Amino acid sequence: MASAFIIGGTGQIGIAVARRLAEEGWAVRLGSRTPPPAEGPWQHVPLDRSAPDALKTAIGDGADLLMDCIAFDEADADGLLSAQASVGHIIAVSSASVYRDEQGRTLDEAGERGFPRLPVPIREDQPTVDPGPGTYSTRKAAMERRLLDRAQCRATILRPAAIHGPYSKHAREWWFVRRLLDGRQRIPLAYGGRSRFQTTSVAAIAEAVVWAVAEDRPPILNVADADAPTAAEIGRAIMAAMGRSAEIVGLSDEPYPPSAGMSPWSVAGPFVCSSLAPNAGTYAQTVRDAVIWLVEATRGRDWRSVLPQLAAYPWVLFDYEGEDRVLSAAR
Repeated sequence: MASAFIIGGTGQIGIAVARRLAEEGWAVRLGSRTPPPAEGPWQHVPLDRSAPDALKTAIGDGADLLMDCIAFDEADADGLLSAQASVGHIIAVSSASVYRDEQGRTLDEAGERGFPRLPVPIREDQPTVDPGPGTYSTRKAAMERRLLDRAQCRATILRPAAIHGPYSKHAREWWFVRRLLDGRQRIPLAYGGRSRFQTTSVAAIAEAVVWAVAEDRPPILNVADADAPTAAEIGRAIMAAMGRSAEIVGLSDEPYPPSAGMSPWSVAGPFVCSSLAPNAGTYAQTVRDAVIWLVEATRGRDWRSVLPQLAAYPWVLFDYEGEDRVLSAAR
């Protein structure tokens, strides 16, 4: 029986991948500081990767697949490399944010330098930022480079975009879900609601992992849903999943970032990825599980404690008073 050890395995990506590998007959262990949020066909191994030799000890006799859902920088890549003698294949989750346009612009600096103008779709051979410690994307690029350059076993990099799925601490869908729960009848969206920011379900990531472990797969894979819906289409898909409706009001175009109607998918230009890996369906076909989980997970709780990464966004997500002024002017 093939075996897998998943670092960060109790988060949204790890749980989805673990379930999918188990369906394929794999023995799965989840390594993390916290226990799994649900029972499943896996074993949990307490893991603090910052402790010396913690990963080697947790892996024990080894694994056919070592997957890191939370690899961030060169130090994390070095940790994976330190255990490579006992594993057959390393898969690390990076981000599509590493891509740059011809002017060197990326998502990280979009507010200062302007939104990057990238090809549609973005392929895996699109140039990326130089590795370094400066930003989220440069650190991810450094992690990728270190792992691919120094791995002596098989190594694969996955580059998802706007991830959605249950157990997320950064569930962008809450931007629409809360408005619908609060009974908002009109929802403004910047750029007329036409923005396209690539979505990636955790189910698509799980499918990409199952595909990547086969022989003769490329070392770098974008991971994307079967479509790249507009912000307005995302809103309508969430409404359908909740059985609720509201009017989406498209606002006029503005320089990035817009002053109103700024959803987590609102961008001045398209950010759309192609992928060599299989997907799990369209956004509308895969987002329902995330929406159902969100409604239950936030019931009777401060949403910021459930979604701390979303709560850290540098703008106010639910300024209904300001929103009403914009909607009144739009009318």
